[in-house]
Amino acid sequence: MGTLPPPRFSTGELLEKDVDFCYGSYYNSLWLYIDKIHNLNLKYDNSQEAIDERKTFLIAHKIGVCDIVESCERDKIDASDLGMKNIELRDLIGYLKTFPNINTLLFTGGNSKNGPEYFFRKHLKDFGLTLEVVSSEVPRIHQFQLPAIASVTKQSAQSTRIIKTVSLTSGSGAANISISKLPLYKHLKAKNPEFNTFDFRVMQYKEFF
Repeated sequence: MGTLPPPRFSTGELLEKDVDFCYGSYYNSLWLYIDKIHNLNLKYDNSQEAIDERKTFLIAHKIGVCDIVESCERDKIDASDLGMKNIELRDLIGYLKTFPNINTLLFTGGNSKNGPEYFFRKHLKDFGLTLEVVSSEVPRIHQFQLPAIASVTKQSAQSTRIIKTVSLTSGSGAANISISKLPLYKHLKAKNPEFNTFDFRVMQYKEFF
């Protein structure tokens, strides 16, 4: 789960290597990490084939994707999360109730302002829910209890679900600075000078993808 695609995905003015699909921006590295983890040899262009490759992977691995921001406005037309205003969020709790097999949410970013975890915390407050810390190590893991859905019969009643959230390190260049300060990264870099922030993210994302 991310925040919102760059504005060019709304206007249709895509770059040559953009894919007109979730996380399709040439400058968003999520598919590069997945490609590396699974050796998919994905296409990076505006073709329908590139879209279908990604859909096939997601369906095969039972992964859903969406952005938490339904719509917003910007004064400056760029991809900055901080530049969003008049923000409308998607009803993620509604999605979870509609799809009872979902048990984990992966955020492509942490709790910085206007990041996916930040918005999700705001969304939870509307339902009187909060995140509980499971692990404060990067990537930070939380959980919350989703109340049972009312049912007509006891046989079809659903018990309270525990939903886990994982805040993966953002694929943005700005996140490279925070990665470089992590003790684990420093340790791995010392053992192998060629180890870089891309490798670190692949290692982290591999556990969940």
